[in-house]
Amino acid sequence: QVQLVESGGGLVQAGGALRVTCAVSGSISSINIMGWYRQDPGKQRELVASITSAGRTNYADSVTGRFTISRDAAKNTMYLQMNGLKPEDSAVYYCAAGKLWYEYWGQGTQVTVSS
Repeated sequence: QVQLVESGGGLVQAGGALRVTCAVSGSISSINIMGWYRQDPGKQRELVASITSAGRTNYADSVTGRFTISRDAAKNTMYLQMNGLKPEDSAVYYCAAGKLWYEYWGQGTQVTVSS
């Protein structure tokens, strides 16, 4: 089993920056892919960014150039640095991980961007 705990969400003004963190514990050796999803009420959950154990990253078009995903294997932690935030980035951000698909999920952290 793998446990994921997000932190670092909050309220920020448009144009500001925020970093959310995902602490990973448990059977970490089984994890090959990790990602950040977000969901706003009434909208579909969206994959924002992903990173593989080899360090390959991928981003949604809506955040490319503004968000950066990274992981620190020594600290068993994944990050999402969010710059140039927009009100439409407001959502609950979820950390997800797994071997071939996202089978483990965190509880989410709220990010609110005010205009």
